[in-house]
Amino acid sequence: MKLPLRSFRGQLLLVFVPVLALAQLATWYLVGRFNEREARQQIDTSLQQAAQTFRRVVADRNAHLRTGARSAARDHQIRQLVAGDDPATLASALQSLRGTTDSSVVAILEPGGKVVASAGRGAPESALPTRLIALAEADESERPSAAGYGYFDGVLHSVVLVPVQAGSEVIAWLLIGFRIDREFAADLKLLTGSDLLFLGADGAALAGTLAVSAHAPLASVLQATRGHSALRQITIDGGASLAVFRPLLTGREPVATLALVYSLDEKLAPARLAGRYLAVVAIGALVAAAALALAFARGLARPVERLAAHTERISAGDYAARVPVDRADELGRLAGAMNAMSAGLAERDRVRDLLDKNVSPEVAARLMRGGAALGGEEREVTILFADLRGFTTLSERLDPPALLALLNRYLDRMSGAIEAHGGVIDKFIGDAIMALFGAPVAQGDAPARAIAAARAMESALAALNTELAAEDRPPLAIGVGINTARVVAGNIGSNRRLNYSVIGDGVNVAARLQALTRAAEHRTNIILSAATRAAAGRAAADARPLGTVTVKGRTEPVEIFAIDAPLSFHDHRTSPHTEPPFLSP
Repeated sequence: MKLPLRSFRGQLLLVFVPVLALAQLATWYLVGRFNEREARQQIDTSLQQAAQTFRRVVADRNAHLRTGARSAARDHQIRQLVAGDDPATLASALQSLRGTTDSSVVAILEPGGKVVASAGRGAPESALPTRLIALAEADESERPSAAGYGYFDGVLHSVVLVPVQAGSEVIAWLLIGFRIDREFAADLKLLTGSDLLFLGADGAALAGTLAVSAHAPLASVLQATRGHSALRQITIDGGASLAVFRPLLTGREPVATLALVYSLDEKLAPARLAGRYLAVVAIGALVAAAALALAFARGLARPVERLAAHTERISAGDYAARVPVDRADELGRLAGAMNAMSAGLAERDRVRDLLDKNVSPEVAARLMRGGAALGGEEREVTILFADLRGFTTLSERLDPPALLALLNRYLDRMSGAIEAHGGVIDKFIGDAIMALFGAPVAQGDAPARAIAAARAMESALAALNTELAAEDRPPLAIGVGINTARVVAGNIGSNRRLNYSVIGDGVNVAARLQALTRAAEHRTNIILSAATRAAAGRAAADARPLGTVTVKGRTEPVEIFAIDAPLSFHDHRTSPHTEPPFLSP
């Protein structure tokens, strides 16, 4: 059966099967990585615990030997034999001590380190007595002693040294220790579950539980890492193992190294078997999924082709077309959704036509409810006019691109302050802004909102001026006029282009009040009418009366008030770019 890649069935299989295969492969890979990481962490923990167990076993054995040695060092007979000249009898006493303490070697040393008599394995390596005596003499406790590792006839021992005293004088040293051999290593493996190997300072194998084939790889890794204790991977007999190394010190001198080893392959064997089972299950699932996908694609092909034909009609602009809904399953719901989409597209075109003529979200919502017919209604609105001071002078200083960028930056901050308090931007008139409060959506506190917006504009301009000062640019200043009046609000324009706005004497008054902020004697950037002050209530409680003025184009005087909001510019005494406040540009 042919499955062209351009067909729905072919593409479904081409996408679905590789994705599923990739997911199965990723699952298998991630599970394997997770198992390996967990195995490494468990092995690392086991090896660290094994190292601690070794230290604890040695410490316990040394404590037992130290107790026996101190008891013997206080024995009157031992001290007499040490002081006398009878090495054979002293050796016999040491042999008895060796039996009672279950030690491998016991020796009496002169204060200078020379062996006087011993029992057990042969003489210690030449440097061991002097190292131990130096450690014991450095012990400032009441009962000084020393412990470390050394060799007797080439066999590694853990040894303890205690003084034999006559009064406060050290007349000899008693050395006692036990072998660290294969038997000791086998007992330690039973306790820890880890293989181990003791290596000499030259890397030679001393004793352990590992096969001879593991000695050379461990010695090589030890030499390469210089005894660092980090977890290391090593290959032994073709298999992967993990190892840690712990130096065995006498004082600060490394005498031998303990290598603790755990087989990584052995730890991962169950996980790898599970991984093989997982791979078999994944392949079976992939085959079954491919068969199900093919059957599913066959069932979808015909209704999908019908839906595709319907979308072609929609793309041609035929939004009146409808696809038959003859199924109750998801494809039936999809057909119903496509019919709803057709109706929605028709509605979208109508909405787009409306929104092309209006920009404010509030105005758009009003138009959606009432349509886009010419006309309006009388309502009480608070009008806010804001003008940028000194724009003409500023335009002479800056080139057009820089001027436009600065103007857009200013208008963005001012628009944000207005909209944050529920205002609607009616229009931008060059550097001036006309904003409405209470239209097109009625607001019971429109005057208070307008005053709050004016204060916010002052604060926003102060922040902008701080940025401009950092850029070594002159500050900006604004004048704001606010008036509350009954005006005509509605769609103004032509049948081809509309603009929602307000007209009336109250609009002109707001514009004139803004112009009055340029008068230096008013000492304010915000002037509002008596109507706005009365309607704002507590929001205008701090308004400063400025008297009455006759504004241009109006015969009746207007009582005006000032809002002393934070200044929108730097004080002229501290900024070389700032013009004196409240002056005409």
